[in-house]
Amino acid sequence: MTTLLPRIMRALEQFHANHPWDHNAHYHRWILRQLPRRFNRALDVGSGSGDLARLLASRAGEVHGIDVDPSIVDRARELTGPAAPVTFTVGDALKEVPPGPYDVITCVATIHHMPFSDALTCFRQHLAPGGTLVVVGVCRPRSRSDYLIDAVAIPANVAMAWIKNKDRKAPRPASMTAPTRPATMTFADIVRDAHQALPGARLHRRPPWRYALVWHRHYGP
Repeated sequence: MTTLLPRIMRALEQFHANHPWDHNAHYHRWILRQLPRRFNRALDVGSGSGDLARLLASRAGEVHGIDVDPSIVDRARELTGPAAPVTFTVGDALKEVPPGPYDVITCVATIHHMPFSDALTCFRQHLAPGGTLVVVGVCRPRSRSDYLIDAVAIPANVAMAWIKNKDRKAPRPASMTAPTRPATMTFADIVRDAHQALPGARLHRRPPWRYALVWHRHYGP
């Protein structure tokens, strides 16, 4: 399976080039279920076209999105109405985060572009006491169980692509135009480093080809 799956994945990548759907947006509603019904301030790291930031605004007093890509930030601003309590910044999330603290920090399919432990430490520093951090990331498969999880996800992934592409005239989602790179850390590496940076963090694999991290910052030191 470990030798066959990479060939299947390459074929699947070609399939998705012709039948695109946003895997990351698939998790947005799940992210909302991890958060309080109302909170004051939120930060979305790697905000892209702003879909998640706008969802967070339905519960937050204000939301800040940050992304390194100026063109996608311009698109996010275009898609966000002037009445929405959302602002977008172009910048490096580890150096140019709008001043916090934040009650909620989210980061979807972005942290593998950053030094992992440094990113978690940065998020922890900007998270308010009692706040919630939610990361949805990608990891490199290594173990048999990793490959099994990936293989199980393939039929559902293809089915979802067909459903999302019933209207063949639909435009490619704006959130899928940003450049990407493959993950280099395995899930075991991610769990180890996350527990060092964020004691008590909860992590688990989520198909297709994602993992989730949820951490609540306690009150006090």
